[in-house]
Amino acid sequence: MNNNRGRYQPGTGTGRGAYQQQPQAQQHVQRGQPQNHQQQQWSRRAQLPGNATNANEVQTTSSQPPVASSDSNGQDWKASLRLPPPDTRYQTADVTATKGNEFEDYFLKRDLLKGIYEKGFEKPSPIQEESIPIALTGSDILARAKNGTGKTGAFCIPVLERIDPNTNVIQAMILVPTRELALQTSQVCKELSKYLNIHVMVTTGGTSLRDDIMRLHQPVHLLVGTPGRILDLTKKGVCVLKDCTMLVMDEADKLLSAEFQPSLEELIQFLPQNRQFLMYSATFPVTVKAFKERHLRKPYVINLMDQLTLMGVTQYYAFVEERQKVHCLNTLFSKLQINQSIIFCNSVNRVELLAKKITELGYSCFYIHAKMVQDHRNRVFHEFRNGACRNLVCTDLFTRGIDIQAVNVVINFDFPRTSESYLHRVGRSGRFGHLGLAVNLVTYEDRFKMYQTEQELGTEIKPIPSNIDQAIYCQ
Repeated sequence: MNNNRGRYQPGTGTGRGAYQQQPQAQQHVQRGQPQNHQQQQWSRRAQLPGNATNANEVQTTSSQPPVASSDSNGQDWKASLRLPPPDTRYQTADVTATKGNEFEDYFLKRDLLKGIYEKGFEKPSPIQEESIPIALTGSDILARAKNGTGKTGAFCIPVLERIDPNTNVIQAMILVPTRELALQTSQVCKELSKYLNIHVMVTTGGTSLRDDIMRLHQPVHLLVGTPGRILDLTKKGVCVLKDCTMLVMDEADKLLSAEFQPSLEELIQFLPQNRQFLMYSATFPVTVKAFKERHLRKPYVINLMDQLTLMGVTQYYAFVEERQKVHCLNTLFSKLQINQSIIFCNSVNRVELLAKKITELGYSCFYIHAKMVQDHRNRVFHEFRNGACRNLVCTDLFTRGIDIQAVNVVINFDFPRTSESYLHRVGRSGRFGHLGLAVNLVTYEDRFKMYQTEQELGTEIKPIPSNIDQAIYCQ
């Protein structure tokens, strides 16, 4: 029976990744920070409510019977949290192969911990375990982890922890390559910091410049956006970055492409010398390594990429002729148990034509591409994320960092032009260690590209069977 119609209530979840440590001499080298990281952690802990402030107080407290208060046991505050339903779906080792740390182990502010738990983050993922304590010291980080393993939390949490809400200047900036990713990242920051009185602002091209200028006259602590728009506001003198000591580059490989790098390099000139770089991506081409040599100072290198594709994503291909693709897609819709699907095409025209065909076949369908009006793009993104539609047709615009937990099927209607694009497309399913399915419609002309992709990514794309077991992509 075809279950690919109607509405779907999206699931919930979080994200994860491990690091390759630099030589001992390079560890804990900070700018204006204590040299001993353990001492810094204890000093941070001493500032938390209910903790002793010196050794004598520790001894005195330990010799007295415990007092039944929320500060003394450190756990009662959790009873008042409004937690989302637990995510009981199966998770792969991409996010479960942790060291067993808890978020409390990082001595974070209690109000930040409350936001973390109410967001649905239960325990740190591998990339969060490795990244958070290092980022808290002020050290530079170059981190490589798979899509959908918790990179956003890995940099948002330490950035929010280090911001001083009482100092009304821009203290941190998160750069991303697309408008949709900027909106998503800023929303995560707002949800995590809802008890912290931190003001988060998002700015991207395609929106009102006048509105952004007006908002920058209000207190802003954390700025999230695309390089071009932020550079424009900075050159106009309304975005002041002289106190911005933390720069996060999400999807760093894309930010260092020819499209963004000139704006990025110019933007960096407005930052203070004691800035901290936090760079995250699934791929690190030569441009990233060259940038590291120019700007990062003794960075910690985190690499959790023993294999590139997510463990929970099963990959198939079907050899078809171009004229058979729509019929093949219809067959997939009728046979697969789809929560939500993303269907990729290689051009704007093909996106619109395919979306029209899917609608004519009787399936709910949205489409999105870079040439759409920004307000329309935002509405489509928001409604698809909230489960208003089951299928989304798009270009590679939607491959970078977009985290929609309900997506369990990705279909490459057109096979991607590069292995890097393939990696990011497939990563839209199987988010945060969950199961997913990727189906590639491959023509005779695509066969070499598929073989090349397998070789470059070290993965295997198998022939599609006549019947696909739901257990490999449904939880």
